[in-house]
Amino acid sequence: MAWELLLGSDIGLLSLFTIFFIIGMAIYLWRFARRHMDEDERKAGTGH
Repeated sequence: MAWELLLGSDIGLLSLFTIFFIIGMAIYLWRFARRHMDEDERKAGTGH
């Protein structure tokens, strides 16, 4: 029943899209921050 509601209704599909969008945004922001932290370490000369 829950899967039918999630995949079969407009609001369910919108909810699913929102969940995936938030997960994708979190991954992007984590990678963005990590990349800049590594870059700042290299500039400071404390890189490993």
